[in-house]
Amino acid sequence: MPDNAGHAGRQGVTPLPRWSEEQTVFTDNPRVADAHKAALRSLERAVGHSAEPTPDAEAREAVTRMVRGGKVLILTGAGVSTDSGIPDYRGPQGSLRRTRPMTVQEFRADPAARKRYWARAFIGHRLMNQARPNLGHRVLAEWQRRGLLSGIVTQNVDGLHEQAGAADVIALHGDMSEVECLDCGATEPRELYEVRLEAANPGYRETVTVRDAHVNPDGDVTLSDADVACFTTVACAVCGSERMKPSVVYFGENVPKERRERVEELKADSDALLVVGSSLAVMSGYRFVLDAIKRGQPTATITAGPGRADDKVDVLWRTLATPALLEVEARLLRSQE
Repeated sequence: MPDNAGHAGRQGVTPLPRWSEEQTVFTDNPRVADAHKAALRSLERAVGHSAEPTPDAEAREAVTRMVRGGKVLILTGAGVSTDSGIPDYRGPQGSLRRTRPMTVQEFRADPAARKRYWARAFIGHRLMNQARPNLGHRVLAEWQRRGLLSGIVTQNVDGLHEQAGAADVIALHGDMSEVECLDCGATEPRELYEVRLEAANPGYRETVTVRDAHVNPDGDVTLSDADVACFTTVACAVCGSERMKPSVVYFGENVPKERRERVEELKADSDALLVVGSSLAVMSGYRFVLDAIKRGQPTATITAGPGRADDKVDVLWRTLATPALLEVEARLLRSQE
């Protein structure tokens, strides 16, 4: 997939910042530096308009027919959680317009980067915990309860599908429930780690100024360098290492093998694929569409903006996630009357 320069002429594409041109200063290992820059290029990927959307009435009917037929695999992205107050990544108001997520290479090699993450996440985690499932999450959970879905896979780390009542959700990129030590492998519940952070930083929440009231999709907020400098990190309770990481998949990191295998089983057991609220800009999401096409499964996307697979799916419904899901649910209920 070309970078932003390759999309400059596509209608409606607002280029993202060019982070891969930044000088790599956190490592002198060429392989680590190259992997970091490759992750940044993935972040920079601007997805342009590559196909005309399906007319609304036709898309609504096609998605309703797909769901009514059952065994639909749902893949959700950040767009399904925007109505819960969590911004998406690549939309016009997306978090990538303001700041970029950290790569796994930075997190592993740069103590200053880890401190910056934990200071920002210490504030953002509480804000993310205040987010509540929206009606879109609840509709998907209800479809699962009625046996219409083969499964739900999400690219989000917010846990809102489970809060809405969905079961056995595969969080492709992990969630915020645990923290892991990169040296000894010990894990700790995130809430217990937060207690230790609180003890090490009494009064910190009351003294910092949050530059952006929105929590980012990966669970942090934007803080000043001065506020970050005042923060104290907490070491692993088992080995004392300072290299503590949330159990989520960072940019530049692979989805764990066991999780990939569970996803492959779901794909094989599905009759159709419905993508909700994802541009599919990263390969881990885009592959869902490619694999469904190989299996001859019908494919549809519901997204407010352009997506990487727009020219490949059978139904391209260009609209907001929650209203679309509610419209489909209303049609399903009417058909039962």
